[in-house]
Amino acid sequence: MIETVPETMEAAGFEAPGGPEVLRIERLPVPVPGPGEVLVRVAFAGVNRPDVIQRQGFYPPPPGASPIPGLEISGDVVALGEGVGPELLGQPVCALVSGGGYAEYCLAQAEHCLPVPEGLPLDMAAALPETLFTVWHNVFERGWAKEGETVLVHGGTSGIGSMAIMLGKAFGLSVIVTCGGADKCAAALEIGADHAIDYKAQDFVAEVAATTGGKGVELVLDMVAGDYVMRNLKCLADDGRHVTIAVQGGVRAEINMAEVMRRRLTLTGSTLRPRSNEFKALLTQEIVRHAWPLVEQGRLRPVMDRTFPLAEAAQAHARMEQGAHIGKIVLKVAP
Repeated sequence: MIETVPETMEAAGFEAPGGPEVLRIERLPVPVPGPGEVLVRVAFAGVNRPDVIQRQGFYPPPPGASPIPGLEISGDVVALGEGVGPELLGQPVCALVSGGGYAEYCLAQAEHCLPVPEGLPLDMAAALPETLFTVWHNVFERGWAKEGETVLVHGGTSGIGSMAIMLGKAFGLSVIVTCGGADKCAAALEIGADHAIDYKAQDFVAEVAATTGGKGVELVLDMVAGDYVMRNLKCLADDGRHVTIAVQGGVRAEINMAEVMRRRLTLTGSTLRPRSNEFKALLTQEIVRHAWPLVEQGRLRPVMDRTFPLAEAAQAHARMEQGAHIGKIVLKVAP
């Protein structure tokens, strides 16, 4: 039996940007699905770095998106918008959303939902979409990675980093990561990285050169930007690709364009949230064809850090900002 949807719900939001403490529980109307949308009763919501940046006031939601943080969810479909097939009603799904995840109910595009296979816990399901979509698009579609190549990934024990390790290894890549500390390097190796560099104690440029016999890597997945960019380019082999997905080290970089030309390097990057619904639907189809079978077979599972109740969203953000987490942080929304 499909449940009756209430008129209001609890959500974790904020009135003005600030530290983690500005997050608080508020009561809001339950959204109504429009054409092509479903309403999901949220079981768990993933916590991601963009949520933190949004709360700080530097990453506003795109036009039309919910101002409530949260870019990935898991739960049951409880209502359908116009044009959505009835087979989705009552089904457990996880979904990439443009906002609204930190709430008891959240809208998702039906074409951005993935079925939760039997044996996949809903907390893990909520921890998959944002990192899986980001890594797949940037490593394999924008970065053109192919079997036998080597990729350098910064932040190897983050949600993105751990997914890049697992997905890279599943598709035949060698994966070198940087991490902050020996304990995190050990964790990255346990996740599956081929080599882990403690950037606090080692020069990652020199370590990459030593590890690759001076050749360098074919691809860098960069979350730092800033003064890392020129160092990243030194890690690249000729014809290498540099893909930026975050700018935690600053938005400006000084690079030697003559070196880019001489070595035929490619620099690109992307942000997923503002892309069109049509683009994300096509990306979902790619995930279903190529990566989701690994989830269905039990071969791909997110690395989980900690689960916080929705009411402790501020503590979840504080943990992410402290940088001590390994893998994904999620919020438990359903009672």
